[in-house]
Amino acid sequence: MSSSQEEKLLKAHERYRLKRPKSASADGEARKVMPGGNTRSVLHFDPFPFRVATAEGPHLVDIDGNQYVDLLGNYTAGLLGHSPTAVRQAVSAALETGFSLGATHTVEIEAARLLTERFPSLEQVRFTNSGTEANLMALALAKHHTGRERILAFRNGYHGGVLAFAPESSPMNVPHDFVVVPFNDVEATRDALSANSHEIAAVIVEPVQGGGGCIPAAPGFLAELRQLCDQSGTLLIFDEVMTSRLAPGGAQQLMSVLPDLTTLGKYLAGGLTFGAFGGRADLLSAFDPQLGGALSQAGTFNNNILSMTAVVATLTQVLTPEVIRTVNERGDRLRESLNETFEAHDCEFQATGVGSMIAIHADEPALELFFHEMLDHGWYLARRGFVALSLEISDDLIDGFLSTVRSWAERQH
Repeated sequence: MSSSQEEKLLKAHERYRLKRPKSASADGEARKVMPGGNTRSVLHFDPFPFRVATAEGPHLVDIDGNQYVDLLGNYTAGLLGHSPTAVRQAVSAALETGFSLGATHTVEIEAARLLTERFPSLEQVRFTNSGTEANLMALALAKHHTGRERILAFRNGYHGGVLAFAPESSPMNVPHDFVVVPFNDVEATRDALSANSHEIAAVIVEPVQGGGGCIPAAPGFLAELRQLCDQSGTLLIFDEVMTSRLAPGGAQQLMSVLPDLTTLGKYLAGGLTFGAFGGRADLLSAFDPQLGGALSQAGTFNNNILSMTAVVATLTQVLTPEVIRTVNERGDRLRESLNETFEAHDCEFQATGVGSMIAIHADEPALELFFHEMLDHGWYLARRGFVALSLEISDDLIDGFLSTVRSWAERQH
């Protein structure tokens, strides 16, 4: 960090503090009872994160009264925006008829039917509480089905807090035997599968790396993976926890490649906790208790009535194919316009991604200064530059954000 950047960052932090005395106080109290003052590490930023009081549509309001347009979209989980009416009304009605049932019900059948009709690879599906859990279950199923122990993953891939490879395996990862190769490198993948031809149970991949910087699979890469997995008897798992928002039938539809197993989560319950994994019926039959030697999948809240109700409301009342296409077209326009602005003003920034998933890249000090500059003007994105548009982010709001970025870029130049 240059001395100039350090000075600018100190001033940015001071401006931030002056506008948020209540959040500063809350942060001090939080640190007494939670390490670092939070229980979700990615939400921390310096000097302290603001504390939200209310959220509605595209807006957040913090406890100091500052209002923000939410461009982060809860890291893709907030696709519907805050407090979506259809989901809120459906969940409120479900609360009146009982929850924490500890039994099966008909709403989970409808939720499963809607998912299998929507995503091409899903013949059957099972529910979990998060995308992380869904990935863990999919990997366990792959190992059971193949009788193999190793998992091939990609550098900078992210499949949950215990399945992260940025750039290599995290100390928080579950103790699978991972083979990690560069993303979009067909030769390295082929070599790894060849060298471990009877050991790798599954290849797990995000069609667009989300946490790794919104880097899409190169043209033909997923099709090559499909072919390599078929040749080696390895299962192909698409982690579509984020990317399922990129087309009505997910990235697998957009990129015309079908995996053996797909994992889902994030936005599909309208902002409530949710996860699912599914795929070929012959694979999922391993969980059928009417068959001998079935796998047992536990999970107190897997089929909780609130999340299941929210899934049904989301898929039947909100996420039409046209709505999905529109939000992704807006994302493409935003990304292209950002890059035009960065190039026109010689800013060493770049926006990558597909559709409504965008990442802004720059060196760390420059990106943090950009983040605080946007906060100063009421725009909230991730400290690391991640943007996930919600349905509530209109063309007018995108134009407003671009205007702020252009003004910032002119000052940099």
